Amino acid sequence: MPASRTDSAPADHGRIEDVDVSVEMQGSFLEYAYSVIYSRALPDARDGLKPVQRRILFQMADMGLRPDRGHVKSARVVGEVMGKLHPHGDAPIYDALVRLAQPFSLRVPLIDGHGNFGSLDDGPAAPRYTEARLAPPALALTENLDEDVVDFIPNYDGQFQQPEVLPAAFPNLLVNGTTGIAVGMATNMAPHNLIEVVGAAIHLLDNPEATTSELMEFVPGPDLPSGGIIVGLDGIKDAYANGRGSFKTRAKVSIESLGPRRTGIVVTELPYLIGPERIIEKIKDAVTAKKLQGIADVTDLTDRHHGLRLVIGIKTGFDAQAVLEQLYRLTPLEDSFSINNVALVAGQPQTLGLRELLRVYLDHRLSVVTRRSQYRLARKKERLHLVEGLLIAIVDIDEVIQVIRTSDDGEQARLRLMDVFDLSQPQAEYILELRLRRLTRFSRIELETERDTLKTEIAQLEELLGSEVLLRAQVARELDAAAETYGTPRRTLLLNGGPVAARSSRAAAAAADLQIADAPCRVFLSSTGRMVRAELAPDAIGGGIVPPSRRAKHDAVLSSVDATTRGDLGAVTSAGRLIRFSPVDLPSVPGNSVQLAAGTRADQYLALGSGEHVVAVVPLVASPAIAVGTAQGVVKRVVATELSNKHDIEIIALKDGDRVVGAAPAPDDAEMVFVSSDAQLLRFEAGSVRPQGRAAGGMAGIRLTPGESVVFFGIVDAAASAPVVVTIAGSTQALPGTDAGTAKVSDFSEYPPKGRATGGVRAQRFLKGEDALTLAWVGDEPRAVAADGATRALPPTGAKRDASGQPLDGVIAAVGTAIG
Repeated sequence: MPASRTDSAPADHGRIEDVDVSVEMQGSFLEYAYSVIYSRALPDARDGLKPVQRRILFQMADMGLRPDRGHVKSARVVGEVMGKLHPHGDAPIYDALVRLAQPFSLRVPLIDGHGNFGSLDDGPAAPRYTEARLAPPALALTENLDEDVVDFIPNYDGQFQQPEVLPAAFPNLLVNGTTGIAVGMATNMAPHNLIEVVGAAIHLLDNPEATTSELMEFVPGPDLPSGGIIVGLDGIKDAYANGRGSFKTRAKVSIESLGPRRTGIVVTELPYLIGPERIIEKIKDAVTAKKLQGIADVTDLTDRHHGLRLVIGIKTGFDAQAVLEQLYRLTPLEDSFSINNVALVAGQPQTLGLRELLRVYLDHRLSVVTRRSQYRLARKKERLHLVEGLLIAIVDIDEVIQVIRTSDDGEQARLRLMDVFDLSQPQAEYILELRLRRLTRFSRIELETERDTLKTEIAQLEELLGSEVLLRAQVARELDAAAETYGTPRRTLLLNGGPVAARSSRAAAAAADLQIADAPCRVFLSSTGRMVRAELAPDAIGGGIVPPSRRAKHDAVLSSVDATTRGDLGAVTSAGRLIRFSPVDLPSVPGNSVQLAAGTRADQYLALGSGEHVVAVVPLVASPAIAVGTAQGVVKRVVATELSNKHDIEIIALKDGDRVVGAAPAPDDAEMVFVSSDAQLLRFEAGSVRPQGRAAGGMAGIRLTPGESVVFFGIVDAAASAPVVVTIAGSTQALPGTDAGTAKVSDFSEYPPKGRATGGVRAQRFLKGEDALTLAWVGDEPRAVAADGATRALPPTGAKRDASGQPLDGVIAAVGTAIG
């Protein structure tokens, strides 16, 4: 009911007004909702931070808590933020600070925490027990704040100033994601890989009309801090298109032998924000409720040195793969993540797709770089003005001193200097404050040098501000530098296959049904190091994959092999290893529209060592033998039956400093081809190389000149229609990726066969400035690609074998076979 005031109430009790309760409640609720939405729960799309996070980073930067300084108590940081900037309690400030420091919450942590900042299963220690300072990436978010790059606004009581938004040298919202619940809306954004996001941002900067599909070639999906596997990309595509979607995440597991006749499931990576204790608890509950069978024990072997290792023992007589399917269905080993990209844009909450998120960020960075350049231009012009005035004074220093000495006071001296030497007021005041030590001849030289430097810098800044192209290029360079400094390799594996379907109780009690049929397929290895599985019709083995009108626009094939989904294949690496794998977990694409970009990176899929890469994928069949060629000119053939059934096998014993450059099945009637860095090509019959055992080191393939190495080794099948030889020459003194060089394409028939262990014949004549072949390839239907997989033009076929090459328009990173 409305309140009322009686006539007998004393006048000094204050004025009482009648208020409609419904109107008051509506107004108060709207104010509360506005405060939660705009000041607490939702991030700004420009820097990806909520107000409390922004205030923490700004205050820590203002306190000088840089990465090269010592840690300070978290309680001190919380107190400074609460006292100066944040009008709320200390608990939410500390909670936000803790999350900014947790490597399992953020893909790129922004605070370097010292002490117990919690885990996925336990909370952090109290702020009086922990210490903090800014992490290096936080400097990239707060840099240049003193150069008028963003607007500042008053704090809650008007005593201090705080930035409305941080400059943000990288797209923090996409990289670290966020979560928040406001009134009537919520946000939930997944973390991504910094290098991939920056690549997409630069592409959009260069191509403003780029589509979401084009951007997904750079950002194929989220990259979660905990790693794991993302299964199915349809929901991600929806989220990138319209801002809403969902995807399934799975733990990364392997089935290993734990002892004699004992098998276990070893978990090394978990879904995002899922801790091992929660997994153990759910397993125990499912076993107790008799929903889960076959579990012998669960042991958590996680430690700081080896990371997560959760070992699930399997009872004798149970199929580990069938138990794993039950674990995916009944426990958080498979979890769902719902994407809801809600953020503030120009003060209004909006749901944004990938393209819109990048566009808002890029507009912000263009504004930051423009304002920073304007600020620097103004400061340099001011400094140039003072330097020019000082040079005038030094030239006539005796007269300047005389004017000053004969003046009654500083004001008269300033006015007389302005009148006698035609100086401005700032120049005259600067001269009056001049120290006598600046009057030396050396100081004059320094001032003249500074004047020339300032003029050059001013011209560069004016050119930058006057050109939209240069401004975008500057933003791209800074983004690239941030990615190079703070970026890390992708942790989360992306798979196109769907999640494991729920099984009936009858099916669960039966033998394992692995869902995916053992069907014909073809596995491709691309020039950018990706592997993909193409599904074929049962009668398609050996047939074509993509009709000419449907060929992929990017990337080239280095190796391909026919197989079945559950069959075994071998990946030969540059370190001389053969890693046995099954195509079942590779991303699958339809056989009539192969897209190599949809594949997964081979080095991540096979867990290769640093500097090791896959050179070929080979079938593990009795015939033909597998041929391997090395950089030192060694060749070897080994029959697959000589290889053990181990997962990781040494296929050739390499000498120190040697590496495998090529591998392929080699029938006796095929020809082996070596191409060396000094442009020598040798072809000889594969039958002249007798098969050897697995531990053998091979035999001489090509005779090399001292200091030279093999740049290509391959097999030309006897049934090949019209093989060609592609050679690319350049200078070894040029920086990698800067010299396109010259290329030549000639018929393979131009090169006469020679005996094994000879020197071969010349394949290209070097021009002035060229001293080596940087790349070579032999095969049918060549396709040249850049480092990102984009196609590059090659000269026409038909050049003589020892002719010189033709200049290329762009750098070629690899040559392979076109799909078709």
